[in-house]
Parts: sequence; C-alpha cells; structure tokens
Amino acid sequence: MTDRLSNTYNSAMGGAKETVGRVVGSENLASSGAAQKAQAQTSQSNQDAQTHAKGIGHNIEGAAQKVVGSATDDHSMEARGHGNSALGDVQRKV
Repeated sequence: MTDRLSNTYNSAMGGAKETVGRVVGSENLASSGAAQKAQAQTSQSNQDAQTHAKGIGHNIEGAAQKVVGSATDDHSMEARGHGNSALGDVQRKV
C-alpha cells in the first residue's frame, strides 16, 4: 500500500507542478511536473498489473485446493481453497 500512496502523492504533486509551471510561464517546471506525474502513473499501472497477476495465481491455487479438498474429504484444504479464491478475487479488483 505504501507504493500506491507514494504514486498517488507523486502524481498529484506532478500535476500541481505542471499547472503552476503553465500559469507562471515556466516551461521547465511544467515539463518536470508532467514527467513526475507520468512516472507515477506508469509505476502505479505496473503495481496494479503485478497485483492482478498474483490474484490470478491465488484463484488457480484456490480452485485446485477446493477440488482436491472436496475429493479427499479434507475440509481444511477445501477451506484454504475458498480463502485463496477470495484473496485472488480481491487482488484482481484492485
């Protein structure tokens, strides 16, 4: 979550610098702000993709645990499967 906060902060600060730079006529400040904002947005997109991929992995792991747990009458494994599936669903929606 720290990365998300950092990216949000840097995106907002970059946008503010860009706006101030354009208002005061400082193209250097505006371009610096635009670059900071773009970097933060790219970083956040990468983080979101990684989290989504982890979610898919948890969904697959959960599905396998549910099937094996059900087939072997192992209620603990089946419950872990439901937990992993739920975790995967949450991660994929981030």
